[in-house]
Amino acid sequence: MARWNGAHVRAHAPQLAELLADTVDGGASVGFLAPLARAEAAAWWRERADATAAGRLAVWAAVDDSGRVTGTVSLAHPDKPNSRHRAELVKLMVHRTARGRGLGRLLLATAEEAAAAAGVTLLHLDTETGSPAEHLYRAAGWTRAGVIPDYALSPAGELRPTTLYYKRLAE
Repeated sequence: MARWNGAHVRAHAPQLAELLADTVDGGASVGFLAPLARAEAAAWWRERADATAAGRLAVWAAVDDSGRVTGTVSLAHPDKPNSRHRAELVKLMVHRTARGRGLGRLLLATAEEAAAAAGVTLLHLDTETGSPAEHLYRAAGWTRAGVIPDYALSPAGELRPTTLYYKRLAE
């Protein structure tokens, strides 16, 4: 697992797009509707490369022995002076063929440790209510803050609630 800079994200946009499309095709609500075209997914990742290069986004990727991206997680850093102590955990994704081996836990722990090392004391995220991700966050010590009904469309186009979570990091 490695932290990728903007150049890495841009260069690996096609592989990251495959992961994103697999995640959406698998029913995970990560902001896109199914079916997700690879070109659209790659363009989205190329846009993230600019944010990564500017320091507003930190991206970690897991790559298997064949060079395929099997997982990713990102931290979005706010640009306002009064919120630099926090970050949002975004796009924790594990390819369906790599699930069940602890990669999600490893990605989450990597982001949490990096955030703490950077002086971040509070993380937050949202995830589809009732999704498998909720179990991962609860098991990792995240606190449920509440539920927002009809927050986003699922990949299938159905309105779904989202659950907000936060985690305080050691100061």
